[in-house]
Amino acid sequence: MQSYWFGDVGEGRCSAVTGDVNAMVSRILSLSTQLDTFTPPDWQQAVACGFCSGRADYLALLQAVCIAAAERSVREHYSGKDAELLQMVRTLDEMDTVVNLLSERAADWYMVRHPAFSRKYRRTPAHILVRTMRENSRGALGKVAGEIGQLADTRTALAKEVSARANDVMPNTSALIGGLVAARLMAHAGGLLPLSRLPASAIQVLGARTALFAHLKTHTPSPKHGIIFQHRRVHNAPRDVRGRVARVLAGKLAIAARIDYFRGVAVPEFLEQAQNRIDTAGKGDGA
Repeated sequence: MQSYWFGDVGEGRCSAVTGDVNAMVSRILSLSTQLDTFTPPDWQQAVACGFCSGRADYLALLQAVCIAAAERSVREHYSGKDAELLQMVRTLDEMDTVVNLLSERAADWYMVRHPAFSRKYRRTPAHILVRTMRENSRGALGKVAGEIGQLADTRTALAKEVSARANDVMPNTSALIGGLVAARLMAHAGGLLPLSRLPASAIQVLGARTALFAHLKTHTPSPKHGIIFQHRRVHNAPRDVRGRVARVLAGKLAIAARIDYFRGVAVPEFLEQAQNRIDTAGKGDGA
């Protein structure tokens, strides 16, 4: 007996599927077959089963089922708990780019009006620079600086919300490296499921694409860390053990991502053991 989307065929018999389009979609998703014994379906078999009246009717029903299956897949994808967090992180990254570019452009404009400021420009923090331009400039430049300041405030509020959402979506990963870094790690992987499937070696260099390709093409030293360098345990570690800390942290993150995806709750026992192992690596003890 061979099962197709329109019915079961075999041993000289045929039973057509009954139900609406959604029932047919559920049937397709539940079907499994052995490729070595599989025979491609034929619209004439569907007609013989009484499923449809002809080739045109068969193709029309098949098109409706395929569209319904695609719509279901899209709904399931965007109903995931990490879907909104993914968009929030990408929006945050775009806002960082916009704020930095606008700040650079406004600073160049401000130096035209105040040439003596050029020496201080590189040493001035961005938020102080924007406030200075807003307070000391009139007209369009002052308004632009004000908008940049408001956008920066919005970006800060969004970052706090991203961190809070990451604590809910990825409790174990966030506990290890912080909500914001965990969210960025997930965004670079493409979602929580893709992150949970990555090996520790890939998580370790996630976000270091340029350095990784440079290593592959020109044989420069391989990157020892990517996004996880933002975490204090990595960037505060002594240089001679930084790679080891990154490797150990990536290994624990790989486990944490799997726990977050399949369980979705924090596991205190794992987190305590992971923190102790990372601390040991940071002290230069162990492998």
